[in-house]
Amino acid sequence: MEKLQNLTLRHLYFNDEKYIGIQFYPHKVVQALIKELPEPKWSKEHSMVCIKNTPQNLTAIFNKFKGVAWVNCAYFFKNRPINSHGQENGDISWMEKRKVNDGYKTCPAEYLQKLSIKKYASNTIRTYVNYFEKFINHYKDHEINALNELHIKSFLEHMVRNKCSNSALNQAVNAIKFYYEIVLDMPNRYYEIERPLKEHKLPKVLSKTEVLAIIENTTNIKHRCVVELLYSGGLRRSELLNLKVTDIDSPRMTIRVEGAKGNKDRFTLLSEKVLEGLRKYYVKWKPSNFLFESPEGGQYSATSVKRIITAAAEKARIKKLVSPHMLRHSFATHLLESGTDLRQIQILLGHNSLKTTEIYTHVATTAFNCIKNPLD
Repeated sequence: MEKLQNLTLRHLYFNDEKYIGIQFYPHKVVQALIKELPEPKWSKEHSMVCIKNTPQNLTAIFNKFKGVAWVNCAYFFKNRPINSHGQENGDISWMEKRKVNDGYKTCPAEYLQKLSIKKYASNTIRTYVNYFEKFINHYKDHEINALNELHIKSFLEHMVRNKCSNSALNQAVNAIKFYYEIVLDMPNRYYEIERPLKEHKLPKVLSKTEVLAIIENTTNIKHRCVVELLYSGGLRRSELLNLKVTDIDSPRMTIRVEGAKGNKDRFTLLSEKVLEGLRKYYVKWKPSNFLFESPEGGQYSATSVKRIITAAAEKARIKKLVSPHMLRHSFATHLLESGTDLRQIQILLGHNSLKTTEIYTHVATTAFNCIKNPLD
């Protein structure tokens, strides 16, 4: 019995139409059956046979090659969730308010709609829009749908020449793939676009003395509570800003974190010292909804939190470039150094995988305390 041949289906897009690309090794029977498909064409650009992408033509492929060839659809159908980290209704209102220069190509409306409908986080939407617009403006004289793999690779090479980080390159790939694979509904269209190796950088942490110095150098009770909560709860900046007054559970000494990264809720620790400060802060500032609100009302801004940390760190004469997220890293590291179980730290931080939390074992000083330096 003759061995089954292999066909691989791909998504193609040219002349403003979707096509099914068919890859196969030369074989007389397969080639004869290909000719019997509805209006097969040879794409010189993609080096494969293609037919128009319709449900009827897809069915015709399966029927025609049943028992003759195995049809590989790994690059054709969706094989994973579109968005596993959606956490909010994506905000795209800022797009309408921004000013752009004449001739600047902006994201297609359907791109923004898909990001919003899929409930991508606001920060993710901004990142995707930023990199996709960089891509399409790199080819101002080209129609978006006329761009292909060669254009994408050339753009990524341009980013490399400009010394963009591996993280930026990966974000650019994600933003570009989103348009072709999600907006145009061609799953795995650019599955083979090469990505840079993922960088494995260790988190930057502060000593306990440095954390206390930053807290002591805040200018008022509100700023002090912001810094203390970020550190003592291991909170992300976005989680702090989304805290409601009712999320502080003093009887149980916990903080409820809702809709965190990965659309997950969790509880983390509430410090007795922080609770004491929060009570003083509440009496003075009287927040109505969010725990931290701007003077005009509404949610406190991420920029304000960054300024608080930077100003306090400079006043404390800390030479490191301190960020809000560094306090979260320090929280996890200090817990590990004090003997807290790694699994418990994982729960407090809200990590999906213990492997993510294990990175703190590389910065905790307890790993080195039992090793005698050969010079000593």
